[in-house]
Amino acid sequence: MSKFGELIDVNIPVLFDFYSELDEKTSEMHLALRDVAAALGDKAKVIKIEVEKNRELTEALRVKTLPTLIIYKNGEMKWRQSGEQDAATLITIVQEYL
Repeated sequence: MSKFGELIDVNIPVLFDFYSELDEKTSEMHLALRDVAAALGDKAKVIKIEVEKNRELTEALRVKTLPTLIIYKNGEMKWRQSGEQDAATLITIVQEYL
């Protein structure tokens, strides 16, 4: 979890996608996240976290529904939502925290 602290304690927005390889919608979200990362470049980070491999973090953040998307900036959670989002919507949301 200390590594997670390092990931979120930055002055740019960090968008986390909590997902499962067992979820059939994962590939669609990954395409959208790739577009978000490309559009925002180095102004923000996009990080995918597989829940099966990161159970302790998933439980600590009480992630129950997949995908769960969370934005952190300067160590603080700024936004959180469960469910799929399209790339354009996510870009707009992340840009609010630039």
